Amino acid sequence: MSAFSITRRVEFGDTDMAGIMHFSNFFRFMEVAESDFLRSLGLCVSWVENGVKWGFPRVSAACDYAKPAKFQDVLTVAVNVEKVGKKSVSYSFAFSNQHGEALATGRITSVFCRATGSEQIEALEIPPHIRAKLEGQP
Repeated sequence: MSAFSITRRVEFGDTDMAGIMHFSNFFRFMEVAESDFLRSLGLCVSWVENGVKWGFPRVSAACDYAKPAKFQDVLTVAVNVEKVGKKSVSYSFAFSNQHGEALATGRITSVFCRATGSEQIEALEIPPHIRAKLEGQP
């Protein structure tokens, strides 16, 4: 599947006193990119269907930084599906600025779950219709 990407400007509130984007905000940008990617497939990170709450909570997240993102930079965040497992999906994220410089790479792994009425969360196999969309099948 080809990369899906979003662009997003680094706002003043995303930065520290030196005007450099705080490391934690890369995770927020990844989450927005993941949500937009899922929406482009007709999916969502969390939804209620027939009174049952379904979703893809994260079980792992990481980011490696090469160069700083700075106030007012316009970042491109490219999303790729790295692996669709039995119950999980892993994404990679590539950050670059408006000059095409690579800034960071990140990864998120999410597990398909449902929440029961007692707020217990149960991991389940990804249903075939969702798996097909994640794998880029028509």
